Parts: sequence; C-alpha cells; structure tokens
Amino acid sequence: MKSLKIDNNKCDYGRKCNHECELTCASKVFKCDDPARAALHINSDQTIICDQCGDCVVVCPADALSRNKQGIVLLDKKICVGCYTCVGFCEKNAFERNPEWVVPYKCIACGICVKACPNSALEIVEVPTPSPRII
Repeated sequence: MKSLKIDNNKCDYGRKCNHECELTCASKVFKCDDPARAALHINSDQTIICDQCGDCVVVCPADALSRNKQGIVLLDKKICVGCYTCVGFCEKNAFERNPEWVVPYKCIACGICVKACPNSALEIVEVPTPSPRII
C-alpha cells in the first residue's frame, strides 16, 4: 500500500509542503480558502499526516471509509453520517473538520507536499498493509 512518510531529521519545518497542501487541498480539493483546512499540518516540531493505517476503517459505523487499490483510506461522502468516530479514534489526529460540512476529511497521499518539500523530507512509499488496532 502507499503511505506518506516523513523523515523528521530532514524536515526544517519551513512549511513549504504545508503551503502547497493548503493551496491544493484547501482550495482545489475541498473548495475553501482557509489554510487551516489543509490535510497536512506542520507545527514547530512535528508534522501531522495520515499514514493510512486503516484503524478508522474498522471503527466507522457507516462503512464510509475503505481502502482503494493503492491502499489509501478514502471517505465516501455519500455514505458518511458525520458521527466523527474516525476523528476521535485517530491517534495521529489526521482527520480534519470543517464546521460548514457534515463529513470530516484527511490526507489522501496525493503527493503535492512531496513535490514541494525542498529537503526531500516527505515521500510516498510502499509499505505493508498494517493490521488494524483491536477495538
């Protein structure tokens, strides 16, 4: 499966990848101009990204989350009931909420941030599909 990976030793927390994610995800994918709604977040000492672990798929009561052929966890907005169980269950805090929408959203490993990173700290890698946490 595909997963977004960060090498924190290479990351200078300069936020160029975050900026590109904001431009692409927030404006083009999610149709909003609020940078806080980007799916990637870089703080002064950490980067918050979805690693596609799949734990959220297991806990979704509406079965709105599933993996595609590449292993990316996707949310079906037509099925999601907006219960936010996935948001509360995610240990990485990778889900985002927009107060104007019923459904949450998260990184789908599109790769925009990887291309934007000047230090090659981000990459999309092939990893084994993990077993979900037991709930």
